[in-house]
Amino acid sequence: MKLHLGCGKRNIPGFVNVDLADFPHIDHRTSVADLSRFDDGSVELIYASHVFEYFDREQAPTVLAEWHRVLAPGGVLRLAVPDFPALVSVYEETGDVLKITGPLYGRMAVDGDGESVIYHRTVYDFDSLSTVLETAGFKSVKRYDWHQTVHRNHDDHSQAYFPHMAKDNGILVSLNIEAVKV
Repeated sequence: MKLHLGCGKRNIPGFVNVDLADFPHIDHRTSVADLSRFDDGSVELIYASHVFEYFDREQAPTVLAEWHRVLAPGGVLRLAVPDFPALVSVYEETGDVLKITGPLYGRMAVDGDGESVIYHRTVYDFDSLSTVLETAGFKSVKRYDWHQTVHRNHDDHSQAYFPHMAKDNGILVSLNIEAVKV
């Protein structure tokens, strides 16, 4: 089984979709922090693109413990979060804080049984996210190339560049990391 956590409007074939939002392709409408409907060790891949930063640093260990629980040994956690050093580079290049406000604060309305608004609660660089993952029991933390993934044909925030859609020569502003449950 492959889980797509925080999938929003994106439906990747072959994945079980989990999100708070109300779209027809959502298989389980719940917080991505609650995977209680899935058995221990039942998942081979978790993909979470620009959802983990909605949890603050104090919530992160609990969320990762739940994701670790459902992954099978050898299972992969693939994350994409805003890349703080890349965003700093965009700011240094443009001098325009509005160019990075969206990825930093991430205001998003979630429609469901009424509208709620969620915001990004933290930022990461490679070292800080690696430390959080390793502390949660994950190993072999490394960057991944979105071009080489099963979801490469589904444009999402793991493919976020500045300028927008400049995938050949822009600055990748998504920190794409995967780790393994041993």
